[in-house]
Amino acid sequence: MTAGERRADVLRAAVAEFAKTGYQGTSTEDVARVAGISQPYLFKMWPTKKALFISLVEHGFERVRQAFVEATGEATGDEALDRMGEAYGELLRDRDELLLQMQSYAACDDPEIGAVTRREFGRLWRQVARLSGLDDERLQQFFAMGMLMNVVASMDATNHPSQWVKACVPPAWLAPPTWDG
Repeated sequence: MTAGERRADVLRAAVAEFAKTGYQGTSTEDVARVAGISQPYLFKMWPTKKALFISLVEHGFERVRQAFVEATGEATGDEALDRMGEAYGELLRDRDELLLQMQSYAACDDPEIGAVTRREFGRLWRQVARLSGLDDERLQQFFAMGMLMNVVASMDATNHPSQWVKACVPPAWLAPPTWDG
């Protein structure tokens, strides 16, 4: 296994651990154990727990930005937002990545984590603005729906039969995933 492949494996393991217990509640010992490496080896890859967490925050936002670029294609305006919204709904099916995103917001009381999270969210906002070409008011609506989707998915409410769930999110997002293959 190459160093890059090992690093990617450790990041995947770290996502799952931090998603469950957050920045404060996750130990580097647990991350190393789940990743199948020693704690000293983990610290060779990332000098601190905070550096590892920040890498995860950056990776998570990059994942969303890349999905939006791929989904949008040549579309602009509301069509671009619709495509990005559909792509985001698919991303939210990865519960660990979703919960890690929520943990990154919760950890913003740490000045460094807060700065990175705000920077990455700003990059996402600017990219959605570029891709869609829409004004701030429309972007606010788009991001508000995204945050609503985060909350509903975090509660795993999409599996709940209540009418309020159906009122909160677009019907297509509630549909089970389709697998090509």
